[in-house]
Amino acid sequence: MSLSPSQASYIEEVIKNCLRGKFKNYKPETSYMPFHFRLLGKDRMALYSFIHSLNTSFGTSIFEPVAVALAKQKFKDAKRKVLVGDNISEEAHRIIQNIMNDLTTAQKQPDKESEIQSIREVCRTGNMNKVRPSQADLCVEDHNGTIFLFDLKTAKPNIGNFKDFKRTLLEWVAATLADNPQKRVKTAIAIPYNPYEPQPYERWTLRGMIDLSEELFVANEFWDFLGGENSYEELLSCFERAGIELRPEIESYFSKFK
Repeated sequence: MSLSPSQASYIEEVIKNCLRGKFKNYKPETSYMPFHFRLLGKDRMALYSFIHSLNTSFGTSIFEPVAVALAKQKFKDAKRKVLVGDNISEEAHRIIQNIMNDLTTAQKQPDKESEIQSIREVCRTGNMNKVRPSQADLCVEDHNGTIFLFDLKTAKPNIGNFKDFKRTLLEWVAATLADNPQKRVKTAIAIPYNPYEPQPYERWTLRGMIDLSEELFVANEFWDFLGGENSYEELLSCFERAGIELRPEIESYFSKFK
């Protein structure tokens, strides 16, 4: 499945509107950097500051709305910023802790299907504990009723935090099943692009904590999952076309800083 012309056009509008909104609301840092200004120019320093600011909000401002727009053609439903349940059973908490202990001490290798089944078996056993609902960046539901909850991360997430990421993925499963024990649910981390291209993503650093075949979607794996084969390449083309159209606006905006 490839992007339809109307879908590509819509995605390009999402990208352009996100960037225009950023221009409208962005306030450059006021740090006085006389050596940098004289060496590189205020306009280049303003551009550097803008790119840094954009990088910190790229997921929320651009990747999430683009992901929803892309997924709506293939999936039954797609939403962003979805709160995932507010109850987890006492036994599910215990199972999650056991899984984390086994993975941390390398007594077991991650196996998401087995982990989900273990949580499903006790998802309503014991007291139901109220928890603060956490937010999935993206939620899509296929036509068979399976929901996929994604945590979108930066291109180079802090490897030391993956233990917390893993726990969050398991808790999303437990909270979803507490509401509906029969629900088919998948939870995963999504990394929108591979910063090591053309080298493979350094998956080995996550082995032992993350089920790499079930819980990690990188670059084309993520975008092609949402939109179908070749969606990643077509999405890059959408960004390129949007950038070409916006170039006069970009140059005009940063000319103010010369």
